[in-house]
Amino acid sequence: MTATALPAPVATTATRTTTAGRLLALGRTEAVLLLRNRTALFMALAMPVVLMVSLKGILGQQAEGKPDLDLHAALVNGVVGLVLMFVVYYNLTAAYVARRGELVLKRLRTGEATDLEILVGTALPAVVLGVLECALIAVAGAVRLGLPAPVNPLLMLAGLALGIGLLSTLAAATSAFTKSVETAGLTTMPLLIVAQLGSGLLIPLETMSHGMATVCRALPTTPAFQLLRLGWFGTDGSQPATGFLGTWPQALPHLALGALWLAAAVWAARRWFRWEPRR
Repeated sequence: MTATALPAPVATTATRTTTAGRLLALGRTEAVLLLRNRTALFMALAMPVVLMVSLKGILGQQAEGKPDLDLHAALVNGVVGLVLMFVVYYNLTAAYVARRGELVLKRLRTGEATDLEILVGTALPAVVLGVLECALIAVAGAVRLGLPAPVNPLLMLAGLALGIGLLSTLAAATSAFTKSVETAGLTTMPLLIVAQLGSGLLIPLETMSHGMATVCRALPTTPAFQLLRLGWFGTDGSQPATGFLGTWPQALPHLALGALWLAAAVWAARRWFRWEPRR
């Protein structure tokens, strides 16, 4: 019995090691290309500082006459959301388009890597950079703004994972309609504008009318950003702040809606993503 049971675990371990190796190799190559792109790298590194300064002024004007608006919570949530939108969504869309135009994706498909490994490996540098910047923003917010410790870290992680998964998948879908790296700014603009204005990044949802806020809460990117805010501050702005257990009932609608949007994004990416330029 022992002799017949050993091969399965050994084969599984080998498969996992091979997959991890391919992902790391693809991610390392993409990271080198990102480091060589000085414009993209500068925007990714300098953006959090610029956003923190400019967004504080925008939100400060909206907070006037609204004592219930937590300016610091809205500021951190807005900056984190904008970083994910630009560093992950925009940069990754441009990366997929560039690798497709250079026939890199087509050549990779002739090797051992699966389609999913190619997509994930290409996304790794943008995702890692986005996570690191979000962590730095969180630390800076806690130190400089005196923000409290997260109420529910699990919801914060769920929101971050949902946001990265959704934006990475939407980047793959958007790349199908993007002819060149230069036009990525145009094809990504609709979602960038909708997320900034409707998902609570530039305009907190609690400052909107009830009907408008209800519509905006149904947008694709809103659930992830609301989970981040709910996990840290114990409220998404629609109800008074609560503790660890009290955050879960508020989180369920965001989790359910976010999962639906993620499934729709995966379907769209599988349906329209192109591996080589259209002739």
